[in-house]
Amino acid sequence: MDSKDRQIIRALQANGRMTNQELAEKVNLSPSPCLRRLRILEESGAIRGFSADVDAKAYGLPITVFVRIRLERHNEEDVRRFESRVMGFDEVLECHVLTGAFDYQLRVVVPDLDAYEDFIRNRIHRIGGIASIDTIFVYGTVKKTSVFPAIA
Repeated sequence: MDSKDRQIIRALQANGRMTNQELAEKVNLSPSPCLRRLRILEESGAIRGFSADVDAKAYGLPITVFVRIRLERHNEEDVRRFESRVMGFDEVLECHVLTGAFDYQLRVVVPDLDAYEDFIRNRIHRIGGIASIDTIFVYGTVKKTSVFPAIA
């Protein structure tokens, strides 16, 4: 991937709805080479798809929670069970494997505190093999972007 490919990606991260003509102008290419590069980026998997950036509160999910989880054991069966179950929870937007005191961090969205309690009691606890759960409620967002920083 070269710097022109990165320019294309950054432009699309900022506005995924722009036309190829607009994209070509933004990255200083003619439309045909721009489209060819875009197709290669899509075919290679560098661009995995396009989606809308939706306001969770407007959608009806005003509560964002970071949930840090530590497993009791780190054997293959427990890890696989935890990860496969979490993959099926619609409330979980992200699940990251961590180093340090916790094994996973989840980004969860819910409509209210009752829904969060239900999520923990009836979804997370039922996975089993969890040693601890640490909950961090988000009460404001200073910065949120999906545009990668430019690199040389």
